[in-house]
Amino acid sequence: MKATNEPGENARPGSDDDYSATVLASHWIQRPEQDATPTVTATTPDDGVRPDRTEGAVLRFGPGVQRALAHRTARTPLPPPSPPRRRGLRRHALPALVVLAVLVLLAWQRVGPLTVRAATVTAPPAAVECDGTADLVGTVTTNGRPGTLTYRWVRSDGTASDVLREEVARGQRQARLHLLWTFEGPGRYEAKAELRILSPSDRTATASLTYDCS
Repeated sequence: MKATNEPGENARPGSDDDYSATVLASHWIQRPEQDATPTVTATTPDDGVRPDRTEGAVLRFGPGVQRALAHRTARTPLPPPSPPRRRGLRRHALPALVVLAVLVLLAWQRVGPLTVRAATVTAPPAAVECDGTADLVGTVTTNGRPGTLTYRWVRSDGTASDVLREEVARGQRQARLHLLWTFEGPGRYEAKAELRILSPSDRTATASLTYDCS
């Protein structure tokens, strides 16, 4: 007569013809023994004392949290700062104004009006002899722009010429204006001639000479 094993004792599949699937199932679905260690839950005890640590909590407090936040902030890339547009504009404003002033000056020199910079009169160094003629030369310095000079000669004997005109070509920086003064008769005379530039600007130059017929 065969001995019958109690459920759960030495039950192995295929070891006995009287093996019961029910016994096998009851053996494998048997739950493990409960852990006798007390489990701390997140509920607040009745005595009102909160546990020191609560697992699964979302918020944490303390020095470690601050260091973690600081580390996270340090690793977060910051957006690039916007370029200082106003400072850049101020930095480039002065060179731009200088270049503009130079361009305006060059343009004014090329297409600007005629201007007189200086005027002189040169008389013969030697005395004019009897019934001689003196050639007085007025030299007018300009800026080289084309235009018209208007002028007149005024002599110390009380006479003056009409308003005269001299055309100045482009690039011509000097104009030579002549006064032919003729003397007659015996005697000695200290003469003076004055060149008056009327336009484009007022300029005056004088020269002295001597007539000697004794």
